[in-house]
Amino acid sequence: MSESVTEILTGAGVLAVAAGFLFYAAGGTGLAGGGDSYPLTASFRSVEGITVGTDVRMSGVKVGSVTGLALNPQSFFADATISVRKDIVVPDDSTIIVASEGLLGGAFVEIQPGGSPANLEPGAEIEDTQGAVSVISLLMKFVGGGQSDETATE
Repeated sequence: MSESVTEILTGAGVLAVAAGFLFYAAGGTGLAGGGDSYPLTASFRSVEGITVGTDVRMSGVKVGSVTGLALNPQSFFADATISVRKDIVVPDDSTIIVASEGLLGGAFVEIQPGGSPANLEPGAEIEDTQGAVSVISLLMKFVGGGQSDETATE
């Protein structure tokens, strides 16, 4: 009888730990508690390195996350939806940038606030965007040393 009690307690402990991990993961990706943020949209030329759940930062502090990415079939730009904490106001002349944490670091989305007294409403679009810069293409330009195409092929 004591063996079955031990097995039941062990199983309950494993389920409790699994539920804790699930709750933690849902909170980290923004799936839980969506009532304390508001959505904004932006259209980027490139969102390389950005996925759903990527941090949105302002002055290096996380203020939200990316909640959706889709290709716009008319403009061929990447439309991003982000959620921003309700206690953070974003001026309507702000800039949104796909930034990198370093040469080998991950990417994140940065909001650089503008100086306008008017703020973006929930669901509004941040129009001033700057997409991801490809590190590989920059390195190739640097390694090429500015050679023209004719001298590079010889």
